Amino acid sequence: MSRTVTLGLDGSNESLSAADWAACEAAMLEIPLRVVHVGEQQPHDYVPFAGELIPPPGADRSARLLIEAKARLVHRHPGVQVTAEQVAGRPVPTLVAIAREAELLVLGSRGLGRVAGVLLGSVALAVVARAEGPVVLVRGVDRAGEECRPGVFGRSADPTPYRDVVLGLDLRGPDDRVLELAFSAAARRAARLRVVHGGEPEADAREGLADVLRPWQGKFPGVEVTEEAVIGDAGAHLVDVSRDASLVVVGRRNRVGSLGPYIGPVARTVLQHAVAPVAVVPHD
Repeated sequence: MSRTVTLGLDGSNESLSAADWAACEAAMLEIPLRVVHVGEQQPHDYVPFAGELIPPPGADRSARLLIEAKARLVHRHPGVQVTAEQVAGRPVPTLVAIAREAELLVLGSRGLGRVAGVLLGSVALAVVARAEGPVVLVRGVDRAGEECRPGVFGRSADPTPYRDVVLGLDLRGPDDRVLELAFSAAARRAARLRVVHGGEPEADAREGLADVLRPWQGKFPGVEVTEEAVIGDAGAHLVDVSRDASLVVVGRRNRVGSLGPYIGPVARTVLQHAVAPVAVVPHD
């Protein structure tokens, strides 16, 4: 299958916000946007392109959701090739399978619920924990619309500059897939890459970080890189800097814990609380 940015759409405000973010990313990558709605996932109420609320439920509700979403995206992002389809199956395993074929899988997320530690949108969290490819969660309150104005290839002639791309880097086991996504995202946006790391003595961290970043700065010479050491909770710090970020990139080790697939404390904190879209990159 050809490269695509794939959006998992359920009709919620969060997934509609994610749709615009996904279209802008597809425009920057110059690849198609594939919109999917998984057959057994019940669509939320949504406001379609025509502006009138679609009433719940009806036999053709999923089809109407896809038709309206595609029309909206084609109108707002005329430089992007958009396809929309309904896919049979249960949401989590189906989206995990779809993520294997996609350049990126993009989902909407509502962040932290009223009960501390509970991420609303169990489908999104379960997919992030199991996916073999990068998954981006987009909050309903994200600012992608400010930075990526619809137009040919997703940008207008005079766009608002992109905020920093933030990379949460684990120097104990840096992975090339995480670094490549962060550097390439910053390069596409002509944005600064802000590298946040922690947990090591200062001198060792400085030397180790330079060794890790040197080859990537050679591959992406136009990307300005800043480095930031963190003492204490790296996840909480990434949440703080997400308030002024275009994208936060974190890694997730492919591990299975006693309760199932493992996300890790830093990635989990960022997913629960971050304001900016969060890209989670699985690695060994």
